[in-house]
Amino acid sequence: MKKIGIIGGGFTGTMTAVHLIEKSAACDITIFNDASTFTRGTAYNPYSDKHLLNVITSKMSAYPGNSDHFLDWVMERPDFKNKDRKLIANAFMPRALYGKYLTEIWDNALSNNDGKCIVNVVNEQVTDIDVNESFITVTMDNGESMLFDYCVIASGNNVPRNPRIKSPEFYNSPNYFQNPWKEESVLNLTEKPVLIVGNGLTMVDTVVSLVEQDFKGAIYSISPNGFNILPHRHIGMKYSKLAEEIKEGMTLLELVSLANKHIKIAREYGFTAEPVIDSFRPYTQKIWHNFSDKEKSTFMSRLRHLWGTARHRIPLHSYEKLQKLEAEGKLHIHSGNLIDISENSNGIEVEYRDRNDGVIKTMVVGRIINCTGPESDFSKLESGFLKNCVENNILKQDALKLGIVTDIESYGIIGPDGKVYHNLFTIGGNLRGELWESTAVHDLREQAEKLSQSLASKVLSESAELIS
Repeated sequence: MKKIGIIGGGFTGTMTAVHLIEKSAACDITIFNDASTFTRGTAYNPYSDKHLLNVITSKMSAYPGNSDHFLDWVMERPDFKNKDRKLIANAFMPRALYGKYLTEIWDNALSNNDGKCIVNVVNEQVTDIDVNESFITVTMDNGESMLFDYCVIASGNNVPRNPRIKSPEFYNSPNYFQNPWKEESVLNLTEKPVLIVGNGLTMVDTVVSLVEQDFKGAIYSISPNGFNILPHRHIGMKYSKLAEEIKEGMTLLELVSLANKHIKIAREYGFTAEPVIDSFRPYTQKIWHNFSDKEKSTFMSRLRHLWGTARHRIPLHSYEKLQKLEAEGKLHIHSGNLIDISENSNGIEVEYRDRNDGVIKTMVVGRIINCTGPESDFSKLESGFLKNCVENNILKQDALKLGIVTDIESYGIIGPDGKVYHNLFTIGGNLRGELWESTAVHDLREQAEKLSQSLASKVLSESAELIS
């Protein structure tokens, strides 16, 4: 029986295994993941029920072939049975509820397993992998190793990188929280102000949690571009004219000009840019994959924050909460760059350059939470098997260090020698270097199903060869 190892048991790893079970692939599946986040990963294992999805219910099905699967599941819950279906379809559910949905999918898959699949979940951290033509060796932090015929890296998000400052020894302070997805980051608060570094989606969840903890102090946030997150203002609206003008091989400059043209048209009729930018969505992966490294670099340095503003939106009521906190003087948002952080008996002194006036300023806080986003450059990780894989020349990253160099047709990882491994694969966020947008459920569910189909076919064909 062929053995398949899956490193990571969040959405991508879980759904890959679920599809293999549902396809009755005769294989032995082992998933490596911390038991506390299995099936839910970091994204859907929040420490607060007030952390919401930023995509509406009707678009969050785990199955690409059944678009109403999550909506149907929600409508069967006691809290939603008597609610209007169209209302719920366009609402933003709690992340924790989505985590329960994924857990139930997994439990159902195990219950319906016809015995052809052997399934194991190993609660150990993977520290190393080694690849050869015959098998892949996975080594765990307990020193033990396991051999697999195929291995899937579905590792999810890494903790954020520590911002560059003059005195990095500060990061050893107990008042600094590098991982914003752990509840400890918002517990045991004093009345001293809290500084959130980063102004993205995680910052929103962190502010909501601080308020939930009845924190009375001031909340500061800082990032180079300030707070630019927008609410969902045009749910259900589709803009089609831009797509009619997209041509294969268009340059970054041509695409920017095309976007600006249609944004201007939309604004003439009272609409903002988001529906226009959303209309790129079916084409963004192919467009990105065909960009030169220079175009990708230009996008990242000049356009990334604008794209993120238009694409990564939050529920309107979440946005209004932040606006209210800001109006009340409880939330203070800064656009600037950190220079140094030091701690003394008075608190944590933060020195930064204000981007609005160019002046160096300071603030004193009692806690700092890093919400700058997942680290994608494996060489910058403190430790872990991905860092080891790069150092041991097993895999390589793209020029911008966004993910793993991969053949996007097979999801086979491309080794440093330029050859595609036939037995080592990756999907999810590790494909950002190849596809740019590869973290939404819309993308992950398709990747999981496609890869599982390929693995099931390999298992079937190789089993047939053995029999013959």
